[in-house]
Amino acid sequence: MTPWIAELFGTMLLVLLGNGVVANVVLKDTKGSAGGWIVISAGWGVAVYVAVMCTAEYSGAHLNPAVTVGLVAAGHFPAAEMPSYIAAQMIGAMIGAGLVYLTYAKHYDVTDDAGAKLATFSTTPNIRSLPNNFFSEVIGTFVLVFAALSITDGNFQLGADPEAVGKVGLGSVGALPISLVVFGIGLSLGGTTGYAINPARDLGPRIMHQLLPIRGKGSSDWSYAWVPVIGPLVGGLLAAWIHLSLVGG
Repeated sequence: MTPWIAELFGTMLLVLLGNGVVANVVLKDTKGSAGGWIVISAGWGVAVYVAVMCTAEYSGAHLNPAVTVGLVAAGHFPAAEMPSYIAAQMIGAMIGAGLVYLTYAKHYDVTDDAGAKLATFSTTPNIRSLPNNFFSEVIGTFVLVFAALSITDGNFQLGADPEAVGKVGLGSVGALPISLVVFGIGLSLGGTTGYAINPARDLGPRIMHQLLPIRGKGSSDWSYAWVPVIGPLVGGLLAAWIHLSLVGG
């Protein structure tokens, strides 16, 4: 698997499972109908775990333009590769959103609430205040990217040579920390905007909402769409700057 394919496939899995749990909770006549916010937050945490587990070995599992931008700003990823990673993430997010729609197509048909249908694609604020909504996305993404930059491998000394250091590999379990971070962000900070914290996760599915022939889907809310794109990018850059200021590269 090439890094580009890994980013595409991983972001597709992320959105398929993440938006899938939203669809299961908010659409009519599903098995998980009215499951609540904890189910959605847990589902997104598991979505991150599965996506990272499947792709980290091949691309580093950014799966998020804000993470990619933050890593570039922190000097941990080459800027020349950033456009291809972001393109893969956008395409993967659009495919994932399309698969959610196909999976729940009959439930979209029987759901009358246009807002609920949009929620299965992209985020919307519960109280619409663009400055506050923007801040929510900045701070949520800051926590995500700062945590990602802070995660370390376990090291141990090999003999007396201080330069001889071994690393403890966690295998697939290594995807768990960032998954718990996303779960925590959802529980603690997600109640304002739905915590996009990922431009591709919001914009790609929003485009699909616009394009797909969903009965009674209503507006794709393009007047709000810049908030979950620009806010996370600012949050990622802020996290990189503070991480460099506090702990260095």
